[in-house]
Amino acid sequence: MPRSLRRKVSRLLGEAISFIQRPYLRRVRSLPRIRVRSGAPVVGASVELLPPERVTADRKANEQLLYFTTPSLFLDETHLVFLSDRTGDPNLFLRNLSSGREQQLSDNRGGTLKSYVYFTGSPYRGLGMASPSLHAESGTVYYIQGREILQARPSGERKILATLPADQMTAYTHVSMDGTRLCVPTVDARALDGHKRLRGQPTYGVARRVRQENLFSYLRVYSTADGRELACEAIPQSWVTHVQFSPVNPDWILYNHEWGRHSGVRRMWLWDGRRHTPLRTEADGRDRRDWVCHEFWSPDGDSVHYHGRYEDGLDFIGSIRIPGGKPVEIPLPDGWNQYGHYHAATSHSLVTDGYYRPSRTAGALYGPWLSLVDVDWGDRQITWTPLTAHLTSWRSQDAHPHPRIDHSGRNAYFTSDRDGKRAVYRVALPR
Repeated sequence: MPRSLRRKVSRLLGEAISFIQRPYLRRVRSLPRIRVRSGAPVVGASVELLPPERVTADRKANEQLLYFTTPSLFLDETHLVFLSDRTGDPNLFLRNLSSGREQQLSDNRGGTLKSYVYFTGSPYRGLGMASPSLHAESGTVYYIQGREILQARPSGERKILATLPADQMTAYTHVSMDGTRLCVPTVDARALDGHKRLRGQPTYGVARRVRQENLFSYLRVYSTADGRELACEAIPQSWVTHVQFSPVNPDWILYNHEWGRHSGVRRMWLWDGRRHTPLRTEADGRDRRDWVCHEFWSPDGDSVHYHGRYEDGLDFIGSIRIPGGKPVEIPLPDGWNQYGHYHAATSHSLVTDGYYRPSRTAGALYGPWLSLVDVDWGDRQITWTPLTAHLTSWRSQDAHPHPRIDHSGRNAYFTSDRDGKRAVYRVALPR
C-alpha cells in the first residue's frame, strides 16, 4: 500500500476512534502521573485534569496558532498572534489578551499560497500559511504573500521587506532571537510541480524527484532592517522545509531534509555559516532506517530535541548537545505511538500533544491528550503528567494542536477543532 494511502487510512481510523472516545473522555476527571525509565512505565499519584480555556472568540471562523517552531505570544504575554479565515481568506490577527480587542495585521485576498505543507494552494498567490514567524520581543510578524516577504508591526504598519526569486517555493520560516535576521527556506519549484495547481499531496515522491533531478533547496537569510539578502546557501538534492535559528547564536541554523529516505541520519542538520553537519549518526543502536522528526532547539540553545521511531517499531524522544554532542534517546513504553509533537519550556520540561496512551483508551494513530513531560536526560527518565484532553480531529495540518508553553511557564497554548471550528485554547500547568 502506498505511504500516502496508508497515512489517509490511518488518519480516518484515528478520527473515527477519536469520535467514539469523546463521550468517555469528557467524563474522565483524572489520570495517573506516569514515570518512564528504559521504556517501562511506573504509575504514580493521580492528577486532576483541567478543562481548557478558549482564547480566540470568533466561533464562525477557523483560527489557530502559528506553527510550533515560532512563538505566537509576545514576550510580555499581553498579545497573541494567530491565523484566521474570518475574512474569507487566511489572514494574521493580533488579540489583546486582557481587553479582547483584535486587529488585522495582514491584508490577504488571494487565498492560500502553494507551499509545504499546503500543496493545494495557489502558485505564487495568497498568504503562506506556513510562513508567519513572530519576533516575540518586538511583536513584529514576518510572513509571505505571493512572492513578497512582508513585515507587520503591532502598530499596524506593514511593509514589503523583500521579494523572492521566481521559480522557488517556500516552507516554514524563522526569525532570529535578536530580531535582526529572517531565514526563508525555498526549493526549486519543480519539486512541487511549479505552476500546477495540485489536488492534494503530490502523488510522486518529492524527495525522490529532488534527488533524481538534482534540484536544490536554499537557506535564504534576510536583514530584517532593510531586506538585504545576507546569505543564500544552496543545498543540492535536498528538500528543506523547517529552519530554526539557535536561540543564542544567529549564525547557527538548524534545518531538515524532508520526506527523504534514511531519515535516521539525514533528517537533522546544522549550518554554522560555513559547514553543514548531520546531527544524528549510526551508532549505539541508531539506524539510518529509523524515522526522525520535529527537531527543535532547547530554550537555552544548549541542545536540539526531537522524536522518532526506531526501525524495530519502538518510539522515542531524543536530545543532542550542540555543538558536537552525542544523541541521548529514551524509548517510550510499547504502544505509546500516538503521533504528535513536542516543544520545550526548559531544557528538561516539554509539552506534547501525542504519544501518551492510557491502557483503558482505544488504539489510534492520533492521541487526544495534552501532556507535560519532565525529562532527566542524564538518568534517561521521563515523568508524564496529562494536562487535558485537546480533542482535536487531526483532520488537517491546521487541526494539529502544535502546543507551546508560554514564556512564563504558566500555561500551554494549543489549537483544536473540538467544537467544530478551529480555535486557540490554553490550559494551566501544574505548579
